[in-house]
Amino acid sequence: MGKILVTGATGNVGRHVVSQLAEAGLAVKALARTPERAGLPVETVRGDLTAPETLEPALEDVESVFLLWPGFTADGAEAVVTAISKHARRVVYLSANGAEEPASHYHAVERIIRGSGLGWTFLRPGGFATNTLGWAALIRQGVVRWPYGQAARSLIHEKDIAAAAVHVLTSGGHHGAAYVLTGPERLTQEEQVRVIGETIGREVRWEEQPPEEAREQLMAAWGEAAFVDSALRTWESFVTRPEEVTGTVEKLLGRPALTFREWACDHAADFR
Repeated sequence: MGKILVTGATGNVGRHVVSQLAEAGLAVKALARTPERAGLPVETVRGDLTAPETLEPALEDVESVFLLWPGFTADGAEAVVTAISKHARRVVYLSANGAEEPASHYHAVERIIRGSGLGWTFLRPGGFATNTLGWAALIRQGVVRWPYGQAARSLIHEKDIAAAAVHVLTSGGHHGAAYVLTGPERLTQEEQVRVIGETIGREVRWEEQPPEEAREQLMAAWGEAAFVDSALRTWESFVTRPEEVTGTVEKLLGRPALTFREWACDHAADFR
C-alpha cells in the first residue's frame, strides 16, 4: 500500500485519522500550512488546499487521500482534485449528510470527484458532537440560551468519523459508496446540555432563545448569511423531523457508535 495523505490533519477529525493510521503502522503524510507547528506524530508536509500549486510535492508517492474541503463553497476544488488525480488512485472525501442537495458545496465537490477518474468513497456524517463545544462558555455560566431546544440530533463522535475513514482507506469494497454516519441515538439539544452538565457535575439550565436573536449572534460569529440561515432552518426541521439514526458505524467497524455521553466524558475538561 502506498502512502496516505491526510488533509485537514490538524482538525478535530483529521488528528484522529492521522493518529489511528499511525497506530496501525501505515505510511502516512499529514498536510499542514505550517508543518513545524502541527505537532503530529507522522511525516508532516507543507501544503494549502486554497493554493493547489503547493500540493505537488506533498502528493509524491501518495496512493490515497483523505480529503476535508476547507470552505463553504467549491471554489478551487476542481484544481485540487485534478492535482490529486495526477498522483493518487483514490480519495475518501469527508462530505455531509444532505450532500444530495444540489445547492450545497458538498454536492459540488462530490460531483467534481465523481468526474475525476479517481476511485472514491464519500463519508456523509450528520451532526458533529464536537459542535456543542460552542456552548462551552454558556455551560460554565450554567445557562445555555439557544434556539430550538427540542431539535433532536443523532450527533456523532469525531473518533467514529475518523475510524470509519481509516477503515475505508485501509480495506477494499468501498469504491463508489456514500456512507451516512451518525451517532447511535437521538437527543434533543436540551437533553445534550443536560448530559454535559451531568458529566461535569454541574447543573446547567436550557433557556429557549428566539431564532431572530440567535441569527444576529451567529452572523457576528460566522459572517456568512447563507450558512447561518441554513443552520437555523436545519435545527428547526429537527424539532418535527428528528435527525436519522443509521447503523453504518457499527456495520463498518463491528462495534456500536460511541454515545453522546461518551463524547461528553472525553471532552469534560473543555466544559469545566
